[in-house]
Amino acid sequence: MKVLIISYYWPPAGGPGFQIWLNFVKYLTVFDIDPIVFIPENPSYPIIDEYVTSEVAPKITVLKHKIFEPYQFASVLSNKKTKAISSGLIKEEKQSFMERLLLYIRGNFFIPDARKFWVKPSVKFLQEYLSKNSIDIIISTGPPHSLHLIGLQLKQQLDIRWIADFRDPWTTIGYHDRLKLSSKSKKKHRKLESQVLNQADDILVTSPSTKKEFELLTQKPITVITNGFDDLTLTKTQLDKKFSCSHIGSLLAKRNPIVLWEVFAEIIQENPSFKEDFELNLIGKVSAEIVASIEKAGLKEHLNLFGYVSHEEARDYQMTSQVLLLIEIDAAYAQCIIPGKLYEYMQSGRPIIGLGPEKADFKQIINETNTGFTFNYNEKERLKKTVFNLYQSYKENNLNSSSIGIQQYHRKSLTEKLAELLKK
Repeated sequence: MKVLIISYYWPPAGGPGFQIWLNFVKYLTVFDIDPIVFIPENPSYPIIDEYVTSEVAPKITVLKHKIFEPYQFASVLSNKKTKAISSGLIKEEKQSFMERLLLYIRGNFFIPDARKFWVKPSVKFLQEYLSKNSIDIIISTGPPHSLHLIGLQLKQQLDIRWIADFRDPWTTIGYHDRLKLSSKSKKKHRKLESQVLNQADDILVTSPSTKKEFELLTQKPITVITNGFDDLTLTKTQLDKKFSCSHIGSLLAKRNPIVLWEVFAEIIQENPSFKEDFELNLIGKVSAEIVASIEKAGLKEHLNLFGYVSHEEARDYQMTSQVLLLIEIDAAYAQCIIPGKLYEYMQSGRPIIGLGPEKADFKQIINETNTGFTFNYNEKERLKKTVFNLYQSYKENNLNSSSIGIQQYHRKSLTEKLAELLKK
């Protein structure tokens, strides 16, 4: 069986967005499925991670075709602001005129997103490729959701089996309400979303909540296959000497857990030894608003900002930190978000503190696997007690987690589930 995978992100792109397909491609051959990957020849990735290139499965066919991206021109006006918007770091307050203008243009002139100009040339290129090569299934993976329009048109023109994979929702994704969409633009998004959901043969999603959301919009079969973790080669094994609480990954402005900063500050005031031992590590891009709130809480001397690091380095931080922080936006629409790092967090054996909306999907996973503790944003006292209990375990050299059943989230096990869907 041959499967064509249409993806925007691929090494050397950084970040977690494409990790799921990087690993699906790696393991599909084990199940007698030959993956062919179609990607842009000249993409504008906001983050580059050359190390990830070494994780690409050998002997995989990768097709490339040129893409025109308006971000390339917008960056002439403001490269820093363009990259921030492209990577999702949208300021919540005091936006400049240029930031407001870029967001308005992004939201209303480029629907569904700024990669829309790749659709037409990609359809033409792939029509020719498919006419000369025997392909059983095509899979489009988004965001960017414009890639689903490539799958949609190929489906309409060639009547080939098509699976639309949603790593994130479409019209309910967190940043949509900040793109200054007009009512006409919102209507167009919903129309395109409906076309994709109702003309694809199968839908793939990464969380149960997204499945429930889409079930209200389509009768097509929807399968949940989460992100996961892969085999790990350790370069560091010794835990941090300090009581390190670390967050790995981007921290957007809306994902600001002020209650957690207050908890850390209060324990520092109440316990001199905690003040000596505690450090807060943020690994990845962090919004200025979050840094300001941490400093306002009096934690500046305990804060370490490491910026973006390679996937390999991120794994090292996961394995050596005393406690890992998983923080999600306190909003109902964020219930479906299961950060990809959760699964690597679970593999690390370090206890997780998870903070998010009341019915967040990730909380059920943490609780079922016994890999940490989960909290709503209004549970300050329970959060404070848990942090202090973890600190006491650290002082007693007895801080760890005893996970249950996490092997179901190994990439190979997840790919087997995908292979079963493909062979139906």
